[in-house]
Amino acid sequence: MIENTSLNFNTTIVIPAYNEEGGIESGLHKIIELGLHKKHEVIYIDDGSTDNTASIISKYPVILYKHHVNKGYGAALKTGIRKAKGEKVVILDSDGQHDPAHIEKIIQMLDEFDMVIGERTDDSFQVKNRQSGKKLIRMIGEYMVEQKLPDYNSGFRGFNRKIIQGMLHLMPNGFSFSTTSTLAFLKEGYMIGAFPIKVSERVGRKSNVKFAKDGTKTLLLIFRIIMLFNPLKIFFPASLIAVFLGLAFGTYGYFIAGRFSNSAIILSILGMFLFFIGLIADQISMLNRRRT
Repeated sequence: MIENTSLNFNTTIVIPAYNEEGGIESGLHKIIELGLHKKHEVIYIDDGSTDNTASIISKYPVILYKHHVNKGYGAALKTGIRKAKGEKVVILDSDGQHDPAHIEKIIQMLDEFDMVIGERTDDSFQVKNRQSGKKLIRMIGEYMVEQKLPDYNSGFRGFNRKIIQGMLHLMPNGFSFSTTSTLAFLKEGYMIGAFPIKVSERVGRKSNVKFAKDGTKTLLLIFRIIMLFNPLKIFFPASLIAVFLGLAFGTYGYFIAGRFSNSAIILSILGMFLFFIGLIADQISMLNRRRT
């Protein structure tokens, strides 16, 4: 690790890397050319790479921390954010997709917003077989948070360090760090700003994000976050459906067979229980949620 002797940086740039020996130098060159390492604290997190990623990073005047095993994208970001000294934290990918020239824009906007997201333009590079899954996740996320989502899983963004540090216990260790942080900031009522960026195709190896595996994890994480911040969004519709089905089934049975069936009664009671469980869950989430 190359130590940085200055403790007065206002901004920390955190860049996670895993087996990126084929493309990491392009980003490092840009950071050095722009002089970002002189104005800001630049931290690279080698997430247990098995190639020469760490040795390449160590040749540059940046700070390097290493995980001995691969813990995941989110875990690497957590390490960098915990080590950060700046009041603002900017994160971006190490694979050459993000242009470090936008970092100063994010830093400037963080004077006004609690989170700033680099929102990918329509002509940005995207893997086509993931687009349908992202649209589905966006629809579910917008229903849950009751507002339009910005580019919820963009990996180029900035935060107020104290706020994001207070939320790290909510963040996953995998690729859904960006999605979870967006939902968490929105549900807590923080100000989120966005500006357009064009993302290039990654340099080096292919992405190891798997649509089926990581898409499913993201959906589960959306429900997990909503259960933490607004559980009634799940329990209330479920209770209404159960009560409606119970009453409909019972009414049909009453007119056809002359009795309100046991199944209809069970469904109606289940709906009532779901509603009251949702109320309790909502109160528990409000009492137990940690805030910065």
